[in-house]
Amino acid sequence: METPSPTGSGGVATGERLVSLDALRGFDMFWIAGADAIGDALHHFGGGRLTQSLAVQLDHVDWAGFHFYDMIFPTFLFMMGVAIPFSMARMIEQGGQAAAARRIFRRAILLVLVGILYYGGINHGFSHIRWMGVLQRFGLCYLAGALLYLRLGPRGLVAVCIGLLLGYWALLTFVPVPGVGAGNYAEGMNLSNWIDRMYLPGRKWDGDHDPEGLLSTFPAIGTALIGVLSGMWLRNVRVAPLKRALALGGSGAVLLVLGLAWGEHFPVIKKIWTSSFVLVAGGNAVMALALFYLVIDVWKVRAWATPFVWVGANALTIYLLCNVIEFGPLAQRFVGGEVSAWLDTIHTGLGGLVVALFSAGLCFAIARLLFQRKLFLRL
Repeated sequence: METPSPTGSGGVATGERLVSLDALRGFDMFWIAGADAIGDALHHFGGGRLTQSLAVQLDHVDWAGFHFYDMIFPTFLFMMGVAIPFSMARMIEQGGQAAAARRIFRRAILLVLVGILYYGGINHGFSHIRWMGVLQRFGLCYLAGALLYLRLGPRGLVAVCIGLLLGYWALLTFVPVPGVGAGNYAEGMNLSNWIDRMYLPGRKWDGDHDPEGLLSTFPAIGTALIGVLSGMWLRNVRVAPLKRALALGGSGAVLLVLGLAWGEHFPVIKKIWTSSFVLVAGGNAVMALALFYLVIDVWKVRAWATPFVWVGANALTIYLLCNVIEFGPLAQRFVGGEVSAWLDTIHTGLGGLVVALFSAGLCFAIARLLFQRKLFLRL
């Protein structure tokens, strides 16, 4: 989604890009494109407790709890929400709310269709189509978040967000699962997984249920709405840019604390997108955006972020290319083989780590080329 950038005073003007949002999106995409390989390489690298701790953080938790890697997807979903107030402002200016609504539906449908194709389409038959996935969730949450933004003000959006989180908690806590009972959050035993098992057709990522399943899409909309509210706050030019950044960071800290506290009773679980997970992930994302906005758009310290801007300006393209181009084997052609073996003689696992980092670097190189040629994929 296109997003505006700051004016000289740190405000935002419709039609320009918010550099900090592009940079954060690129930073997030870097981990999507390379975290698996880097994490696996760090596991083999050794080097002590710090290295192994980093490796653990670059992998998903099995169920309850969270690592750094579990924050990547919700942060991206949050940033999609941040962009909505800016892109909607342009849409409404150009054609009014009706035209904006048509474009919202078109973008949402395209995201869902691209998501279905991304996971194989009908390659293995209609019974193996993955109807719900990452891009499908983006499409559905974008549809809900953008339409709600068109119809509601900040208070209304807050009320809907709270209603979604409380409603989801109530459903998973008090509605009994046949053969299990109510209030069970274990994998395969909870209401969200049961609904997928009973009503979600096609291929499911985790056997008979999906981490981007039917019921868990509703709290995911809450993640997008936290982004929408953050974007609305950043567009408030009546508030000084520094105050905007500090207030945003403080709000993120509050969300994080609330999520951790709620998690004591309603566990933080990404695979069913629990309400506590929404607050924890949303709090982290809000604080990350506040930091990037402060450094890049308020203090104007931008040179370090340039590679991330390349990626962030074309995030969807890079995401799709990661499925088409196998960067790992390609990186092996440059720094694998005897080069990797020689590096391993310097330190165990160093060759694999260099290959993983080189693979991620290829993503930056392609993003830079696309950015310089002004080639952007827009839905």
